[in-house]
Amino acid sequence: MTETTVESPTERPVLKKALGIFDSYALGFGAMIGFGWVVLTSGWIAGGGTLGAVIAMIAGGLIMAVVGLVYAELTAAMPKVGGEHHYLMRGMGARWSFLGSWGITGGYITIVAFEAVALPRTVEYIVPTLDHIHLWEVFGSEVYLTWALVGSIAAVVITGVNIIGVRSAGIVQTFVVVFLVAVGLLMVFGSSSRGTVENMQPLFTDASGLFTVLIVVPFLFVGFDVIPQASEELRMPPRRIGFLIVTSVLIATAWYVMTILTTSSALPIEELVESDLASADAMGALFDSRIMSNVLIAGGIAGILTSWIALLLGASRLLLAMGQSGMIPAWFGRIHPKFKTPSNSLMFVGALSFIAPFFGEGMLGWLVDSGSPSIVITYLLVSIVFVKLRFTEPQMNRPFLAGGRKGGIPLGIVAVIFCVGLVALYIPGMPASISPMSYILFGLWWALGAFFVLRIPRGITAGEDAEQRLLQEISRRSGR
Repeated sequence: MTETTVESPTERPVLKKALGIFDSYALGFGAMIGFGWVVLTSGWIAGGGTLGAVIAMIAGGLIMAVVGLVYAELTAAMPKVGGEHHYLMRGMGARWSFLGSWGITGGYITIVAFEAVALPRTVEYIVPTLDHIHLWEVFGSEVYLTWALVGSIAAVVITGVNIIGVRSAGIVQTFVVVFLVAVGLLMVFGSSSRGTVENMQPLFTDASGLFTVLIVVPFLFVGFDVIPQASEELRMPPRRIGFLIVTSVLIATAWYVMTILTTSSALPIEELVESDLASADAMGALFDSRIMSNVLIAGGIAGILTSWIALLLGASRLLLAMGQSGMIPAWFGRIHPKFKTPSNSLMFVGALSFIAPFFGEGMLGWLVDSGSPSIVITYLLVSIVFVKLRFTEPQMNRPFLAGGRKGGIPLGIVAVIFCVGLVALYIPGMPASISPMSYILFGLWWALGAFFVLRIPRGITAGEDAEQRLLQEISRRSGR
C-alpha cells in the first residue's frame, strides 16, 4: 500500500482560515469565468440565434444551479477540505470516494494545464512577436521557447502565490475579478449606447443549435465546486457557504448571458463568425477602438488567471485529502509548517502546468475535452450520494437544507437525471463526443486511477468514521 502515516483527523495539521466573504465570492465566480466567453460566443450565437443562445445558457445555468444546490447542502453539512472526498466516503465508502475525488481532480488538472497553454496564446494577440527560438513541433503545433515561457513563468508565479498562503491567492484573485467585472461593465455600457437590435438577428435558428451551448456547460461552469475544496479555509458559517455556491453559479450565468447580448448587439452575425475573438472584435466595434479590443483581451487574460488560481487551489486540496486518507502517497497529504498550505500537492500540479506549454497550442482542445467527462462523472456520484444520505441519515445536521425537508429527495433525483444526461453527451457518436486523443488522455488518467483504487482495502463501507477505519486498516496491513 502507499506510504501512510496514520493520524486521527483531530491530530492532523489544519489549513488556515484566511478567506473572507468577498474573497470567497471572487473564488467561486472567478473559477467559472475562464477564456471561453471570449472565443466561443460567436459559435453560440450562430448555432442558436441571440435569444436561442440566451435561453440555452439560462437552461444550462439552471442545470448547474440544481447540482450546485446538492453541493451546497453537503458542503454546509461537511465543511472539510476535499469536499467530494468526504461526502462520498461518508455516504458510499472508500472506493467510491476515491473515484469521485480522482475524477474531479483530473478535470481540475487538465483545466489548469489548459490555462497555462491558453495564456501565451492570448498574449500573442496583443504581442504578435512572441515566437522566438524554435524548439520542436508537437502534433502539428510549432513550439517556441519564448511563447512557452510565458505560460511556464506564470505557472511558477501562480503556484508560488498559492504556496505562500491562501490569503495571498485570495487577494490576487479578488483584484483580478474586480478588473474582469470592470471589463464587463464596459461591454454593457458600449452595448447600451452603440449596440443595435438589428445586429442581434436572427433571434432564433433551430432547436438543434441549442446543443451548441448546452454541450459546453460543464466546461463553462466548472469551478463552483472549488468552494467545497476550500471550505475549511473560509471565514463564514456553514450555511452561508451553501448560499455562496448557488449564488456563484447564478452570477456566472448572468455573466455569460451578458456576453451573448453585448457581443451580438455590436456586429452582424456574418462578421462575428469570421472572427477568431468575437467578443474582442465586438468590443472594438462598440467603441470604435482597437485599444478597447485589447482591453477585452486583457479581461480574457484576467479570466484565465482567476480560473487558474481557483482550480489549482481545488486540485491541491483534493490531492491533500486523498493523501491524508492513505489513498495516494502520504507526500501529497503534507501541509507546509509555516504557510499552512498543501505545498507538495501545489508543487505537483504546478509542475504539470509548467510543462504543459511546451506541448504547444494543439493541446488546448484535448485538455479540456479529456477533463470534462471526469468532472461530470463526479457530479453524478455526488448527486447520488446526496439522495442516499437523505435516506440513510435523515437526522444529519444540515445547516443549508436544499429543497427543504420534503423536497430534497426529488431535487436530488432531478440532479441525478441532469448529470446522467450530461454524461451521455460524451459517449462516442453523441453531440459532445470528444476527439480520439482526448479519449486517450481520459483513459490514461483513469488507468492510473485504477492502480490506486485497487490498492484501497475492500470492505471500508460508508459511515461517519469511514476514513478513520480506512487509515486503521492501512496501518494494520503495513505493520505500523
